[in-house]
Amino acid sequence: MTGFEIGGASAADMELIRRWADEEGWNPGDSDRFAFAVADPAGFLVGRIDGEPVACISAVRYGSAFGFIGFYIARPAFRGQGYGIRLWQAGMERLDGRLVGLDGVVDQQDNYRKSGFRSAWNNVRHEGVPQPNGSGGGGAGFEVVDAASLPFGILAAYDRRFFPESRDAFLSAWTGLPGRTALAAVRDGRIEGLGVIRPCSGASRIGPLYASTPAVAAALLHRLAEHTPDGVVAVDVPDANPTATALLAGLGLAPSFEAARMYTGPAPDVELAGLYGVTSLELG
Repeated sequence: MTGFEIGGASAADMELIRRWADEEGWNPGDSDRFAFAVADPAGFLVGRIDGEPVACISAVRYGSAFGFIGFYIARPAFRGQGYGIRLWQAGMERLDGRLVGLDGVVDQQDNYRKSGFRSAWNNVRHEGVPQPNGSGGGGAGFEVVDAASLPFGILAAYDRRFFPESRDAFLSAWTGLPGRTALAAVRDGRIEGLGVIRPCSGASRIGPLYASTPAVAAALLHRLAEHTPDGVVAVDVPDANPTATALLAGLGLAPSFEAARMYTGPAPDVELAGLYGVTSLELG
């Protein structure tokens, strides 16, 4: 591996990583990289041969005890030569001593198991144009509002119910970047749902999608779909929440992609019953 070096990603590298992920068929958000960079600026690594980027990985730290692996990509011409595993080792070393999660594509899950990861559930991407189900844009005692109209502390506390560590800087960017829409469901002054939609090269992706009931989730999803050019959305639904799976299927969205949520230890204690769509397959 003469000439192979691992270093931190630059801003230009972050755009390159997004493009590589797009070529893998993962349909990353057009502006995701700006939120990813503030989550953990040193958490994105690139492997280079004589200065040319050939592989990447993200190893993002959250709080003091959790980490997440993503963007594990080696360019096709450089696979099977040991470059990817060098990056993997560097990423895992960065997260040493933490519970580590990832979303593993089907053909890599056996390799992740060899590294100590165990499946917790599958995130199944459901894609299509949501069909009417009578929920409308509100009703049943709740109102759908612009999430930016709520104090950020309320959003951050709500997100913490569905994620094992606080991630305020990331969440602020994720919900507020130009070109994306964040909506919240509010009942009697309490937040009961949150959804964010962002443009991608393919179907616009919704994530997170949190909700106290299927009616809240459906209302948010329909309202978010209004902010797409063609109404087509994609949501990564945890199959550990069968209510969410049934709702998305009932709205006419069909499975199109699958990844296993895996951890190096016991799965974190989060509110799966309210998790209708995960935030990101790359950062959790």
